[in-house]
Amino acid sequence: MTATLLPDDLINTATQHVRNIVNEAIEFRAPQRAVLVFDADSELAVILSEAYRRCLPGALCIAFDAEASDAVLAAFAQLAAGDLVVLIQSSSFRLNEFRIRVELFKRGLKVIEHPHLGRMTGNEVAPYIDSLAYDPHYYRRVGAALKQRIDVAAHARIDSGGGAQLHFSGALESAKLNVGDYRGMANVGGQFPIGEVFTEAQDLRAVHGQVRIFVFGDTRFAVNEPTLPITLEIAQGQVVAAHDSTPEFDLVLAQIRADEGCVWVRELGLGLNRAFTQQRKVSDIGTYERMCGIHLSLGAKHGVYSKPYIRRASAKYHVDVFAVSEAVWLGDEQVYRDGAWVV
Repeated sequence: MTATLLPDDLINTATQHVRNIVNEAIEFRAPQRAVLVFDADSELAVILSEAYRRCLPGALCIAFDAEASDAVLAAFAQLAAGDLVVLIQSSSFRLNEFRIRVELFKRGLKVIEHPHLGRMTGNEVAPYIDSLAYDPHYYRRVGAALKQRIDVAAHARIDSGGGAQLHFSGALESAKLNVGDYRGMANVGGQFPIGEVFTEAQDLRAVHGQVRIFVFGDTRFAVNEPTLPITLEIAQGQVVAAHDSTPEFDLVLAQIRADEGCVWVRELGLGLNRAFTQQRKVSDIGTYERMCGIHLSLGAKHGVYSKPYIRRASAKYHVDVFAVSEAVWLGDEQVYRDGAWVV
């Protein structure tokens, strides 16, 4: 897939991927109903809206604008548990105090959400569409294999090259999966694209060493790529130095320290989405987070896991940074090399 494809080719490819998401991941079946809420403020929004129309010919389609809020809420109110809502957003829809995905999940609705599409334009359109490809055999097999190893690993290690080794000298939290397998889960769906297994150290203070990062999320929630990788020095689970840093990354660290007192390293994310690599990126950090490789989070905020020495109320930051990953070990088993998971 290249960025030179004609729009019709992009729409056809998107339609193929969307059909697999709807049928295989979400398991949408008649007589379930669907509501598609979309805007036309970006190229990706237009392409995806057309793809979902083709795959959900019976869906109620609502073009979102400021005047459409009441119509959108009224359409949601007509749905029953098991029905589907698709949200195609160039930015992020606002419906007064209505927290869209949270409230829809409370009602037992299935949700497919594509937010912040307007951040990705030009050459980033094709990689985003590629990232929607749903291969259940790959995602479910690799995801389950990584979770099994994470849940029993006594330690873990990331080799970032150049002598940089980041050690997790203790057990990891039970891993969570975002692989399009919602069997047995309370909620069906979420934000797309998918492809991630994540955990963190049971004791954050057991994380130490060095890690080289080639991308970080800046204060605009955008992918920021320094000219040279930044080497983070980590002791007792906190960033204590940043070598070859940039003014933008220094600002990120300064903001975290000003509000939280220190910079914790929390999430250990294992991205599975093969459409994104260290070389093939998109600008939206929440989308690129699925990149096939390792990402970490800086800051005290991580709602999935709790720590007795971190107060949720005072935790404000969760900044994704992406590690140069020459190799990854869970326990004594190497699980990542040459840009791919080997489980």
